[in-house]
Amino acid sequence: MSLRPRPRRDRVAILSLGLTAAVIGVAQWADGGRWYALVQPTAALVVFGGTAAALMLSFPWSRLVRTGAALSKVFRVMPDAQSALITRFEHYAARVVRRGPASLESDLAAADDPFLARALGLVVDGQPVEEIRQALTTFSHAREDADEECALVLETAAGYAPTLGILGAVLGLIRVMENLATPAGVGGGIAVAFVATVYGVGSANLVLLPLASRLRVMSRTAALHRELIIEGAVVLRRAAHPRMVEEYLAGFLRSRHEPSRGAA
Repeated sequence: MSLRPRPRRDRVAILSLGLTAAVIGVAQWADGGRWYALVQPTAALVVFGGTAAALMLSFPWSRLVRTGAALSKVFRVMPDAQSALITRFEHYAARVVRRGPASLESDLAAADDPFLARALGLVVDGQPVEEIRQALTTFSHAREDADEECALVLETAAGYAPTLGILGAVLGLIRVMENLATPAGVGGGIAVAFVATVYGVGSANLVLLPLASRLRVMSRTAALHRELIIEGAVVLRRAAHPRMVEEYLAGFLRSRHEPSRGAA
């Protein structure tokens, strides 16, 4: 039976997305406006289509696909994953003490975490402690850099969107100027002009930047998870007693969560 807890949906974060749209809609309604006045396909095309096109020019397609994959998991959280990981390493340590590192070989294929499988493989192969730490740390840093690139894509999009909102406003004003002699066309041009600005500024500050921050938080959590695996692999290689493994990993986890203290 797997000791890894099942991920769950962060309902509060999902609700917050709807809340951002509701805030704008209520503000529009409270002043006597009509909410459907905010629905402007032309403005959406300029802001969102333009942002997508700019991103495709700015980044390789593979990085955009990776960002999309990261966003598909942005509302998933793993409850108490670190405690479960410490418990798992206690089980591994008990087996290593009784039957040696080779007894972990059956867990390689069953491991549901590729990084954990990599760490166990190095322990089973009998690699020296320092080589295990160096190899896993290098891989972890590379993964952390890749996760940072996903947040950078969203931050870049947040920079493009407001500017394209201004571009949409200018296009709307051009339409207004072209239809000054036709009053029926003036209203549509003004609507596009102002709604494009709302789309650009709103999407950047209420969606894109918060999602980038959330990806960074998830990246730090994943990095800490990998550090815990690295330390667990090291103590397994040293064939430490299961109780010592639990105390060592729990102490390592506490040290990472505690705020750093400056010099007195």
